[in-house]
Amino acid sequence: MAISSTINKVSLNIANMDVHYYQNHELTVAQHPSETDFRFMVRLIAFMANASEQLRFTKGLSSDDEPELWKKSLTDDIELWIDLGQPDEKRIRKACGRADQVIIYTYNERKAKVWWNQQQNKLQRFTNLKVFSINAEGVEAMLKRSMQLQCNIQDGEIYLNDDDMNFTITFDRVL
Repeated sequence: MAISSTINKVSLNIANMDVHYYQNHELTVAQHPSETDFRFMVRLIAFMANASEQLRFTKGLSSDDEPELWKKSLTDDIELWIDLGQPDEKRIRKACGRADQVIIYTYNERKAKVWWNQQQNKLQRFTNLKVFSINAEGVEAMLKRSMQLQCNIQDGEIYLNDDDMNFTITFDRVL
């Protein structure tokens, strides 16, 4: 019998002072059986960092043809493609060809450095690509089936809290 995804309900209040975006999002997000708690929280962080009314979670790990998150225009053009981890160069090339802007968030510092050293020369040519390393150690402790999160973004840092915990999440721009 196959293990099914865990469904998480997230009430997310975002106050992004950097871009003047203030919104409450009621999200239902599936956690794939093979997805770690930390990776799930990194997906939420990527949503927070790029939040808009049009940003959507996709099938993610269940689909090779879609990113983790994307923002599409009314004409179904992909305006923003967001991937996590260390995707291969072929996937990145495909994403850069399909989307106006591509963002990759790496999150395992040691693996990310090895990946970046291997990919750096190949990826420099993509003008619509940005790569960031997320520093969010321990944030997986916040994960619950039902979450109420407050996210404040200022000067490129995310201040994330719930009733019990507070985290400061930073990003290092790689490309």
